[in-house]
Amino acid sequence: MSSSAQPNAASTAPVITRTEVTWRGERSFDAGPAGRTHRIDANAKEGPGPVETLLNALATCSSTDVIDIIAKRNTPVERLVVRVVAERRPQYPRRVQHLSFDYQIDGAGIERTHAERAIRLSFERYCAVAASLAPDIVTEAKLTLNGESFPAVVQKVWTPASD
Repeated sequence: MSSSAQPNAASTAPVITRTEVTWRGERSFDAGPAGRTHRIDANAKEGPGPVETLLNALATCSSTDVIDIIAKRNTPVERLVVRVVAERRPQYPRRVQHLSFDYQIDGAGIERTHAERAIRLSFERYCAVAASLAPDIVTEAKLTLNGESFPAVVQKVWTPASD
């Protein structure tokens, strides 16, 4: 979402992102571009597993958008924690079917409507990770702003048809 990360609106060239995964034995991998790797452990002993890594990517992608959008209102986020819970199929493939996000945001002057709008815009327009998921995954987000909790809201996630 940040302006430095946004491609030129007139550009029609695809954005290319590359990474590399190197097996480190058992079910453990180093993942990421050279010099910026992190451990992904399918046994969840030395690092997050693959699905936890997906959830981390979703939360950080959306959080970056939320922080940037709220900052544009001159009410910067002072603290943000996002907890994500994924409900998965009991059978293989145990794909994600439902996502629940709990955004805990603190910051002086941030209004509920602005925080909820920032979350909505992240899912509807900016978060590339969320937009890359299957469209049948139900995604909802709950907001706690400066200690006050609000009900969860189902988020409309961007799809090619919504462009």
